[in-house]
Amino acid sequence: MSQKLIAYEGLSAKGIVYSKTQLWRLERAGKFPRRVKLSAMRVAWIETEIDEWIAARIAARRQPVAA
Repeated sequence: MSQKLIAYEGLSAKGIVYSKTQLWRLERAGKFPRRVKLSAMRVAWIETEIDEWIAARIAARRQPVAA
């Protein structure tokens, strides 16, 4: 099974418009998929993990809000 990588610039096409700093903070907090280091100055994310993260956000909004 091949896995597609998405560069930072490609995240916006998925509706993810966080800054690089905010993504780093979310990753460190375990709230966003971890990046894959491609080189010293380049990173990407695994597309399936990003899609699962988006699906989880959508599912979370369907949960009833506690009063």
